[in-house]
Amino acid sequence: MTADELMRVSPVIPVLVIGPDADPVMIAEALVEGGIRVLEVTLRTPQALAAISTMRRVSGAIVGAGTVLDPNQLQASRDEGAEFIVSPGLTERLGRAAIDSGLPFLPGVASAGDIMRGLDMGLDRFKFFPAESSGGRSAVKALAAPFGQVRFCPTGGIRPDTAAEWLALDAVSCIGGSWLVQPGDDHATILGRARAAAALR
Repeated sequence: MTADELMRVSPVIPVLVIGPDADPVMIAEALVEGGIRVLEVTLRTPQALAAISTMRRVSGAIVGAGTVLDPNQLQASRDEGAEFIVSPGLTERLGRAAIDSGLPFLPGVASAGDIMRGLDMGLDRFKFFPAESSGGRSAVKALAAPFGQVRFCPTGGIRPDTAAEWLALDAVSCIGGSWLVQPGDDHATILGRARAAAALR
């Protein structure tokens, strides 16, 4: 699967922070049942790597690692079965390691310089991050003008009530959202949010 194909599976990629009290299997099953198949598990908690390994066994789930900061984290994620990699930014070292891994890679960008550095590496699919505080939709429109081949997954500050406006932009293939799963949510709550998110396409 390419990064472009990954971005077209679901309109929203949930940004998941898996804490010690979370049930990774329940979360993955509810999201997939609701039509959200691409799941980004952020490496912000000690439980994240184990959650990737567990959640990828849920039928239909495509599970990757987010907040990947360096090649060591990339390799650890890959060892647990991560099927894609998302990072908040782009460095030469991480970019080369991600490309060498063969996994779909969405590096974070927030400027023309970031995009040009990615293009130099052969990358043209990016996470626009942090989306709202980096200029919002007007920034994506401005960046898309000189970089017509580039497509974005804006993430950061996007809400259910603004999601459709982001997805309406030609340069946006999908968005990242942290609202789909909150601590303490049950299956029915996550399922309802997933169905609403899947209907945004």
